[in-house]
Amino acid sequence: MLGVIGGTSLLYADLPPLEKKTVATPFGRAEIYLGEFALLMRHQYGLPPHRINYRACMAALAIIGVDRVVAFGSAGSLTPDIPPGSLVIPSDYLSITDIPSIHDYRIEHIRPELDADLTRDLCSLIPEARCGGVYVQTPGPRIETVAEVRALARDAEIVGMTIAGEATLAIELGLRFAAICTVDNYAHGLGDELVTYEQILETSRTHRRRAEEILERIVERLA
Repeated sequence: MLGVIGGTSLLYADLPPLEKKTVATPFGRAEIYLGEFALLMRHQYGLPPHRINYRACMAALAIIGVDRVVAFGSAGSLTPDIPPGSLVIPSDYLSITDIPSIHDYRIEHIRPELDADLTRDLCSLIPEARCGGVYVQTPGPRIETVAEVRALARDAEIVGMTIAGEATLAIELGLRFAAICTVDNYAHGLGDELVTYEQILETSRTHRRRAEEILERIVERLA
């Protein structure tokens, strides 16, 4: 089964009719919407990035039978070459914050990566997106400082607060994982405008029809 994770980029989209289900996991409960695919909205219960129960969310997807996941993520651009409004399909990720794990009581080392085949499928489905690049995860909920942005830009193209943790948990759970990122703003210090959450939400509203159409493509091809 295909699982889709939605965030700010799907916040204002008209989503297909799905049945809400609360799934109990060893890490807590998570809400999932079920139909021909499974949709999980990561900011359920109105939680900011640093308080999301990622372990419960990803475990819930695995429990209901999801075997591959496409995550939508809102991101900031770390380079003038990727302006707001762009789409990026990352090929790798790094994190400067703690990554959650389902393994509390044993040593288990996994090889973190974004699934190459699923990433290629997304690149084929969404040719208007930039295919490849590094996504870096910061803790949130604050945005990054100008100095942090300069440092991160040496190794990554886009920055967000969620996808690296989700990708790592997916691998621990045996799920294939890829992501499509909507670039909602220039990172702090790159653009002329002051970066605010309201600005990010406005970009999401502006591109909501595009998000709906991309979701439709993904479901038609991969579900």
